[in-house]
Amino acid sequence: MSLLEISRDAGVLRVVLNDVRRRNALSADMLHELIDALDAAEADEDARVLVLSNRGSTFCAGADLREQSSAPRAIGLDELLGRLRASRLVSVGRLDGHCVAGGVGLAAALDIAIAREDATFGFSEVRLGLAPAIISVVCLPKMREADARAAMLRGNRFDATEAARIGLISAAVPAQRLDEAVDEVLADLLAGEPHSLALTKQLIARVPSMSLEEAFAWTRTLSGELFASPAAREGMSAFLEKRAPSWAPSQPD
Repeated sequence: MSLLEISRDAGVLRVVLNDVRRRNALSADMLHELIDALDAAEADEDARVLVLSNRGSTFCAGADLREQSSAPRAIGLDELLGRLRASRLVSVGRLDGHCVAGGVGLAAALDIAIAREDATFGFSEVRLGLAPAIISVVCLPKMREADARAAMLRGNRFDATEAARIGLISAAVPAQRLDEAVDEVLADLLAGEPHSLALTKQLIARVPSMSLEEAFAWTRTLSGELFASPAAREGMSAFLEKRAPSWAPSQPD
């Protein structure tokens, strides 16, 4: 039986973690199914946005410790997090529960993540004789060093509002507003041109590591190519003509 619930609607692929018994832990099977779902989404030309959510009170409890204690091995978390960051799709987290250890890394790897404010977060690795090794690759770029040291070394739990303050997620909202907040984000994303969204993800990932000269050289070329593209001509025409561009979802009458 699948550990995921998958549905598609108007350019949005929704993936729900559904291994409630194991608190949606990142078992080898869960990682395999998530990577397969992401591969299928990449191959779907109509897919623009991936929404990741959960069943149960825990979004993700991190590594499956029972599995790791009996046969410890690298089980592909780095591959999953890397693919999320490199994917052309914009990934959105609807965090309807707690995030622990690798679950914090999964949330941090998403482009935009919104959690219910009563969810708790925590880097519990040091209390298990471990370290937040793989997830540090996606968490540390989002955090001030002082916040990272406090959260990762203490290993304590903190709420979603604090997780947003230190940059791990985008926002924390009351539980009753979670769907509304996610829908607002989806409406904005679907108004964006798909190739432009993918290129903007590249800008965010690459520009900070470039020198000033490299960054201006690359972005100058990219900007010229974009302004000359059919998508930009359509977008600018739609703006001037006060109509929706061709890629925007049709509005009900």
